[in-house]
Amino acid sequence: MSAAAVAPAPFVLGLRYLGFAVLATAANLLAQEATVRIAPAAPLLASLVMGTGVGFVAKYLLDKHLVFFDASRTHTEEARKVALYGLFSVATTLVFWAFEFGFFAIWGTAQAKYAGALVGLGLGYAVKYGLDRRFVFGPRAP
Repeated sequence: MSAAAVAPAPFVLGLRYLGFAVLATAANLLAQEATVRIAPAAPLLASLVMGTGVGFVAKYLLDKHLVFFDASRTHTEEARKVALYGLFSVATTLVFWAFEFGFFAIWGTAQAKYAGALVGLGLGYAVKYGLDRRFVFGPRAP
């Protein structure tokens, strides 16, 4: 019996997806902090790139194996999935940033900025879950 045949209910998968988003965010921030501590003279960009890379890989692997139960059969298929996953990640990050910056531009407070971040993250992750389920890991993913 395949893992997909015993997949949890959609609500449970949604909770897993959310939990893994939190874990990937923590991995991102920890990698950034580790980069700063290991190489304090490195530019800020170095820690951002390291954190983004670690967070992306962590989230992709968690989603692939524990949310969508994907079993890619070829390296080409896997590369296509990683590329689509990355493209959707960039697109939904832009949604997140738009809300965060937008709230800050309108109300000009740190609280508004974080409220916008929460709204943007919530919408971005909801949209990304649907995109990943349909186009990246779905049964009819191209």
